[in-house]
Amino acid sequence: MTSGSAPAKVNLALVVGPTRPDGLHEVATVLQRVDLCDTISLEPAGALSIEGFAEDTLVRRALESVAAAAGVEPRWRARIEKRIPVAGGLGGGSSDAAAALVLANEALGEPLDHDRLHELAASLGADVPFFLEPGPKLGAGTGTALEPLDLPQGYVLLLLLPEGGRKESTGAVYARFRDADGFEERRRRLLDALGAARVPRDLANLPPNDLASSPLADELLAAGAFRADVSGAGPALYGLFDDLPGAERAASELARLGRTWVANPAW
Repeated sequence: MTSGSAPAKVNLALVVGPTRPDGLHEVATVLQRVDLCDTISLEPAGALSIEGFAEDTLVRRALESVAAAAGVEPRWRARIEKRIPVAGGLGGGSSDAAAALVLANEALGEPLDHDRLHELAASLGADVPFFLEPGPKLGAGTGTALEPLDLPQGYVLLLLLPEGGRKESTGAVYARFRDADGFEERRRRLLDALGAARVPRDLANLPPNDLASSPLADELLAAGAFRADVSGAGPALYGLFDDLPGAERAASELARLGRTWVANPAW
Protein backbone atom coordinates (compact mmCIF):
# COMPACT_ATOMS: atom_id res chain seq x y z
CA MET A 1 0.00 0.00 0.00
CA THR A 2 1.19 3.50 -0.82
CA SER A 3 -0.07 6.70 0.81
CA GLY A 4 0.08 10.41 0.15
CA SER A 5 -0.96 13.61 1.90
CA ALA A 6 -3.68 15.76 0.38
CA PRO A 7 -3.35 19.30 1.80
CA ALA A 8 -6.06 21.91 1.99
CA LYS A 9 -5.69 25.24 0.22
CA VAL A 10 -6.82 28.79 0.69
CA ASN A 11 -7.45 31.38 -2.00
CA LEU A 12 -5.47 34.34 -0.69
CA ALA A 13 -7.17 36.36 -3.42
CA LEU A 14 -9.82 35.63 -6.05
CA VAL A 15 -10.51 38.13 -8.83
CA VAL A 16 -13.40 37.09 -11.09
CA GLY A 17 -13.95 38.30 -14.63
CA PRO A 18 -16.41 37.83 -17.47
CA THR A 19 -17.83 34.58 -18.73
CA ARG A 20 -15.66 32.82 -21.30
CA PRO A 21 -16.92 31.12 -24.50
CA ASP A 22 -16.83 27.80 -22.62
CA GLY A 23 -19.32 29.17 -20.07
CA LEU A 24 -16.78 29.43 -17.26
CA HIS A 25 -15.50 32.66 -15.71
CA GLU A 26 -12.07 34.15 -16.25
CA VAL A 27 -10.25 34.34 -12.92
CA ALA A 28 -7.01 35.39 -11.32
CA THR A 29 -6.47 33.63 -8.01
CA VAL A 30 -3.67 33.15 -5.48
CA LEU A 31 -3.53 29.56 -4.26
CA GLN A 32 -1.67 28.56 -1.10
CA ARG A 33 -1.46 25.10 0.46
CA VAL A 34 -1.90 24.70 4.21
CA ASP A 35 -0.85 21.79 6.42
CA LEU A 36 -4.35 20.61 7.27
CA CYS A 37 -4.31 17.37 5.27
CA ASP A 38 -6.37 14.36 4.26
CA THR A 39 -4.53 11.08 3.63
CA ILE A 40 -5.07 8.96 0.53
CA SER A 41 -3.90 5.33 0.46
CA LEU A 42 -3.87 3.04 -2.56
CA GLU A 43 -3.22 -0.66 -3.07
CA PRO A 44 -3.83 -3.21 -5.85
CA ALA A 45 -7.20 -4.97 -5.78
CA GLY A 46 -9.44 -7.08 -7.97
CA ALA A 47 -11.73 -4.14 -8.71
CA LEU A 48 -12.01 -0.44 -7.96
CA SER A 49 -13.28 0.42 -4.48
CA ILE A 50 -13.18 3.54 -2.31
CA GLU A 51 -13.27 3.31 1.48
CA GLY A 52 -13.42 5.79 4.34
CA PHE A 53 -15.56 8.51 2.78
CA ALA A 54 -18.94 7.48 1.43
CA GLU A 55 -19.56 10.82 -0.29
CA ASP A 56 -16.52 10.56 -2.56
CA THR A 57 -16.90 10.97 -6.30
CA LEU A 58 -13.66 12.71 -7.28
CA VAL A 59 -11.16 10.06 -6.15
CA ARG A 60 -13.15 7.42 -8.01
CA ARG A 61 -13.23 9.57 -11.14
CA ALA A 62 -9.50 10.29 -10.81
CA LEU A 63 -8.61 6.61 -10.64
CA GLU A 64 -10.94 5.75 -13.49
CA SER A 65 -9.44 8.50 -15.64
CA VAL A 66 -5.84 7.39 -15.03
CA ALA A 67 -6.71 3.79 -15.86
CA ALA A 68 -8.57 4.79 -19.03
CA ALA A 69 -5.70 7.00 -20.20
CA ALA A 70 -3.21 4.17 -19.59
CA GLY A 71 -5.42 1.53 -21.20
CA VAL A 72 -5.69 -0.60 -18.04
CA GLU A 73 -8.48 -1.61 -15.66
CA PRO A 74 -8.81 0.49 -12.48
CA ARG A 75 -7.98 -2.33 -10.10
CA TRP A 76 -7.22 -0.41 -6.93
CA ARG A 77 -8.56 -0.10 -3.42
CA ALA A 78 -8.35 3.48 -2.20
CA ARG A 79 -8.86 4.70 1.35
CA ILE A 80 -9.62 8.33 2.22
CA GLU A 81 -8.94 9.66 5.72
CA LYS A 82 -10.73 13.00 5.92
CA ARG A 83 -9.51 15.87 8.07
CA ILE A 84 -10.30 18.79 5.74
CA PRO A 85 -13.91 19.92 6.23
CA VAL A 86 -16.15 18.85 3.37
CA ALA A 87 -17.60 21.51 1.03
CA GLY A 88 -15.88 24.35 2.84
CA GLY A 89 -14.01 26.04 -0.01
CA LEU A 90 -10.68 24.56 1.15
CA GLY A 91 -10.19 22.23 -1.81
CA GLY A 92 -10.29 18.93 0.07
CA GLY A 93 -12.00 16.96 -2.69
CA SER A 94 -9.71 18.40 -5.36
CA SER A 95 -6.63 17.66 -3.28
CA ASP A 96 -7.80 14.09 -2.65
CA ALA A 97 -8.28 13.62 -6.40
CA ALA A 98 -4.82 14.98 -7.19
CA ALA A 99 -3.21 12.69 -4.61
CA ALA A 100 -5.08 9.72 -6.11
CA LEU A 101 -3.92 10.69 -9.61
CA VAL A 102 -0.29 10.78 -8.50
CA LEU A 103 -0.44 7.51 -6.56
CA ALA A 104 -2.20 5.66 -9.37
CA ASN A 105 0.17 7.07 -11.98
CA GLU A 106 3.18 5.95 -9.95
CA ALA A 107 1.66 2.45 -9.80
CA LEU A 108 1.49 2.13 -13.59
CA GLY A 109 4.09 0.16 -15.48
CA GLU A 110 4.39 3.10 -17.88
CA PRO A 111 3.37 6.28 -16.03
CA LEU A 112 1.67 9.10 -17.90
CA ASP A 113 3.76 12.18 -18.58
CA HIS A 114 3.28 15.47 -16.74
CA ASP A 115 1.20 17.14 -19.45
CA ARG A 116 -1.23 14.24 -19.71
CA LEU A 117 -1.62 14.07 -15.94
CA HIS A 118 -2.32 17.82 -15.88
CA GLU A 119 -5.00 17.35 -18.55
CA LEU A 120 -6.67 14.65 -16.49
CA ALA A 121 -6.52 16.85 -13.39
CA ALA A 122 -8.08 19.81 -15.22
CA SER A 123 -10.90 17.59 -16.46
CA LEU A 124 -11.77 16.75 -12.85
CA GLY A 125 -11.98 20.32 -11.57
CA ALA A 126 -10.32 23.73 -11.75
CA ASP A 127 -8.47 23.32 -8.43
CA VAL A 128 -7.12 19.81 -9.06
CA PRO A 129 -4.03 20.74 -11.17
CA PHE A 130 -2.79 23.07 -8.43
CA PHE A 131 -2.25 20.12 -6.10
CA LEU A 132 -0.02 18.22 -8.52
CA GLU A 133 3.06 20.37 -7.86
CA PRO A 134 4.46 22.14 -4.80
CA GLY A 135 4.46 25.84 -4.05
CA PRO A 136 1.98 28.71 -4.11
CA LYS A 137 0.60 29.55 -7.53
CA LEU A 138 -1.18 32.24 -9.48
CA GLY A 139 -4.11 30.62 -11.27
CA ALA A 140 -5.37 32.20 -14.48
CA GLY A 141 -7.89 31.34 -17.17
CA THR A 142 -10.35 29.06 -15.40
CA GLY A 143 -7.77 28.66 -12.62
CA THR A 144 -5.93 25.78 -14.27
CA ALA A 145 -3.19 27.87 -15.95
CA LEU A 146 -0.68 28.03 -13.11
CA GLU A 147 2.41 30.17 -12.51
CA PRO A 148 4.74 29.77 -9.49
CA LEU A 149 4.70 32.55 -6.92
CA ASP A 150 7.37 33.51 -4.41
CA LEU A 151 5.12 34.42 -1.49
CA PRO A 152 6.15 35.09 2.12
CA GLN A 153 5.34 32.07 4.27
CA GLY A 154 6.11 33.22 7.81
CA TYR A 155 2.59 33.47 9.20
CA VAL A 156 -0.01 31.24 10.87
CA LEU A 157 -3.53 30.63 9.60
CA LEU A 158 -6.76 30.30 11.50
CA LEU A 159 -9.43 28.50 9.46
CA LEU A 160 -13.05 29.04 10.47
CA LEU A 161 -16.01 27.02 9.21
CA PRO A 162 -19.09 28.94 10.42
CA GLU A 163 -21.69 27.08 12.44
CA GLY A 164 -24.43 25.94 10.10
CA GLY A 165 -22.45 27.11 7.07
CA ARG A 166 -23.42 25.19 3.95
CA LYS A 167 -21.68 25.52 0.65
CA GLU A 168 -23.68 25.95 -2.50
CA SER A 169 -22.22 24.33 -5.56
CA THR A 170 -19.35 26.40 -6.93
CA GLY A 171 -21.22 26.65 -10.22
CA ALA A 172 -24.24 28.19 -8.50
CA VAL A 173 -22.06 30.77 -6.73
CA TYR A 174 -20.40 31.74 -10.01
CA ALA A 175 -23.77 31.87 -11.77
CA ARG A 176 -24.85 34.65 -9.42
CA PHE A 177 -21.72 36.71 -10.03
CA ARG A 178 -22.59 39.97 -11.82
CA ASP A 179 -19.60 42.24 -11.17
CA ALA A 180 -17.20 41.36 -13.99
CA ASP A 181 -16.72 44.98 -15.09
CA GLY A 182 -13.22 46.28 -14.50
CA PHE A 183 -11.67 42.81 -14.39
CA GLU A 184 -8.42 43.86 -16.05
CA GLU A 185 -7.92 46.73 -13.61
CA ARG A 186 -8.66 44.51 -10.62
CA ARG A 187 -6.32 41.84 -11.99
CA ARG A 188 -3.59 44.47 -12.42
CA ARG A 189 -4.01 45.55 -8.79
CA LEU A 190 -3.66 41.93 -7.74
CA LEU A 191 -0.46 41.51 -9.73
CA ASP A 192 0.94 44.77 -8.35
CA ALA A 193 0.24 43.64 -4.79
CA LEU A 194 1.90 40.28 -5.45
CA GLY A 195 4.95 41.99 -6.90
CA ALA A 196 5.29 44.13 -3.78
CA ALA A 197 4.79 41.30 -1.25
CA ARG A 198 8.03 40.88 0.70
CA VAL A 199 6.88 40.07 4.23
CA PRO A 200 3.72 38.33 5.46
CA ARG A 201 1.88 41.54 6.38
CA ASP A 202 2.18 42.65 2.75
CA LEU A 203 -0.43 39.99 1.97
CA ALA A 204 -2.98 42.32 3.58
CA ASN A 205 -2.73 44.41 0.41
CA LEU A 206 -4.14 41.66 -1.80
CA PRO A 207 -7.64 42.50 -3.08
CA PRO A 208 -10.64 40.86 -1.40
CA ASN A 209 -12.42 37.83 -2.75
CA ASP A 210 -14.74 38.92 -5.58
CA LEU A 211 -16.89 35.81 -5.42
CA ALA A 212 -17.83 35.48 -1.75
CA SER A 213 -17.69 37.56 1.42
CA SER A 214 -18.69 37.17 5.05
CA PRO A 215 -19.17 39.57 7.98
CA LEU A 216 -17.19 37.04 10.04
CA ALA A 217 -14.03 38.32 8.34
CA ASP A 218 -14.37 41.37 10.60
CA GLU A 219 -14.46 39.04 13.62
CA LEU A 220 -11.14 37.52 12.53
CA LEU A 221 -9.61 40.96 12.06
CA ALA A 222 -10.86 42.06 15.48
CA ALA A 223 -9.27 38.93 16.94
CA GLY A 224 -5.85 39.97 15.60
CA ALA A 225 -5.64 38.75 12.01
CA PHE A 226 -3.81 41.09 9.63
CA ARG A 227 -5.82 39.68 6.73
CA ALA A 228 -9.11 37.77 6.68
CA ASP A 229 -11.40 36.65 3.90
CA VAL A 230 -13.50 33.81 2.53
CA SER A 231 -11.61 31.04 0.72
CA GLY A 232 -12.88 30.26 -2.77
CA ALA A 233 -16.65 29.99 -2.92
CA GLY A 234 -16.79 29.54 0.86
CA PRO A 235 -18.20 29.18 3.40
CA ALA A 236 -14.85 28.67 5.19
CA LEU A 237 -12.82 31.77 6.10
CA TYR A 238 -9.16 32.21 6.87
CA GLY A 239 -7.30 34.70 9.01
CA LEU A 240 -3.56 35.34 8.76
CA PHE A 241 -1.74 35.92 12.07
CA ASP A 242 1.77 36.99 12.93
CA ASP A 243 2.44 34.05 15.24
CA LEU A 244 1.07 30.84 16.72
CA PRO A 245 0.04 32.26 20.13
CA GLY A 246 -2.06 34.93 18.43
CA ALA A 247 -3.76 32.41 16.17
CA GLU A 248 -4.45 30.05 19.07
CA ARG A 249 -5.96 32.84 21.20
CA ALA A 250 -8.20 33.80 18.30
CA ALA A 251 -9.19 30.16 17.72
CA SER A 252 -10.32 29.88 21.32
CA GLU A 253 -12.23 33.15 21.15
CA LEU A 254 -13.92 32.41 17.81
CA ALA A 255 -14.85 28.80 18.52
CA ARG A 256 -18.28 30.23 19.44
CA LEU A 257 -18.78 30.94 15.72
CA GLY A 258 -18.01 27.48 14.36
CA ARG A 259 -15.24 24.94 13.91
CA THR A 260 -11.68 26.27 13.91
CA TRP A 261 -8.29 24.91 12.88
CA VAL A 262 -4.86 26.48 13.36
CA ALA A 263 -2.55 25.67 10.46
CA ASN A 264 0.66 26.73 8.72
CA PRO A 265 1.30 27.55 5.08
CA ALA A 266 2.70 24.49 3.35
CA TRP A 267 4.91 24.30 0.32
